[in-house]
Amino acid sequence: MPTLMIKTNADLADRPRDTLLRTASAAVAELLGKPEGYVMVLLEPVADMCFGGDAAPCAYLELKSLGLPEQRTTELSAALCDLVGRQLGVPKSRVYIEFASPPRHLFGFDGRTF
Repeated sequence: MPTLMIKTNADLADRPRDTLLRTASAAVAELLGKPEGYVMVLLEPVADMCFGGDAAPCAYLELKSLGLPEQRTTELSAALCDLVGRQLGVPKSRVYIEFASPPRHLFGFDGRTF
C-alpha cells in the first residue's frame, strides 16, 4: 500500500507524466522492498504554490506506507528529492516530504483493511 503523492508547481507541459508516474512507482517499490502491484503514485499539478516567499518550482511529497522504516527516512528523502530533481527539475532545496506509517486498520484496500 505504499502511496506517493507529488504536488508541484513545476511546468509539466513538456514532461511525459506517464514516465514520471512509472518511474516513481518503480522507485518506491524498490526503496521500500514492496511489490509494485500495491504502489500508488499521484501527481497533482498545483498552479499556485510558494516556498520561502518564492513561487519558483517547488514540490510537496507525501509518502505513506505500512511499516515505513523511520530509521530510513533520511535515505528515502534523498532518493525522492533526486527523483523529483531528475523528473521535474525541482531542486532538492525546494522539496518538502511528509512520511507517514498508518496503522493497518486505518488503510483500506479491496473492500477491507490491511
